[in-house]
Amino acid sequence: MIIEASLPESGRLRSAARPARRAPLRLRIAPLAPGLKRLLLSWPFPLAILALWALAAHYEWIAPQVLPAPGVVAHTFADLARSGELFDNLKISLLRVLAGFAAGCAGGLVLGVAMGLSPVFKDYVYPLFRAVSQVPVLGWLPLLMLLLGIDETLKVVLIAKAALVPIAMNTYKGLENVPAQYVEVAKVFGLTRRQLLWKVVFPAALAPIWNGIRYGLTHAWLALVVVELLASSEGLGFMIVYGRQLFQLDLVLAAVVMVGIVGYLMDKGLALIETRLLRWRRVGF
Repeated sequence: MIIEASLPESGRLRSAARPARRAPLRLRIAPLAPGLKRLLLSWPFPLAILALWALAAHYEWIAPQVLPAPGVVAHTFADLARSGELFDNLKISLLRVLAGFAAGCAGGLVLGVAMGLSPVFKDYVYPLFRAVSQVPVLGWLPLLMLLLGIDETLKVVLIAKAALVPIAMNTYKGLENVPAQYVEVAKVFGLTRRQLLWKVVFPAALAPIWNGIRYGLTHAWLALVVVELLASSEGLGFMIVYGRQLFQLDLVLAAVVMVGIVGYLMDKGLALIETRLLRWRRVGF
């Protein structure tokens, strides 16, 4: 016997009219662009340092004569910018660093290419180059002051030396580490030595060479500040020394902020140029 269980007619109608259960609403947040994500992640730490600086100045954890408040430094920075004193000294510093960097870049590229392409030249020069590169800029200052005086030539030579070392080293390493397979394939296609250099070797070594140029500019900018701190009567480094002598720490910090801003912008400018020069590269994992 088959027993059929049936619902009442009204219950059957209510069951048929009941709407289907909807899936829970889920919010979908689009992932942030990598550049925006890096920008957002880079802000909390500087803002925390600025907040700590403001608190230390407000509650006088450190004497105001030693650590002026951020507002005082900003006011001094604005006054120096309005008077033109800040930009006049900045112009002098930029001209110095560009002259030294140009000389150091030219010398570093020539030296690096010569060591990278000529094993015999490398055997003669590389040990001495490594020894000289270990001496910091300040180590050469007393000797060069006796030979060159304290004029502009001294500053340009020291800045050029600071830029030359990383450029020459990265150029040499970049040429030395070009994969041998590239050279073998070029020889199979019958490329001449000149074509091999310009179409295979130099493009393959362009990334480390450009990294060396970026490091060279950074080292040149740091050397400029050091040289102006010790032997100069104008420039951003001189402003730092002048503010310290007068015990005007707001002037010192304003000049330091300008040094940091300009150095950051120069490095970012070279990074943008690098993305255009090396846009053909494949990005790794």
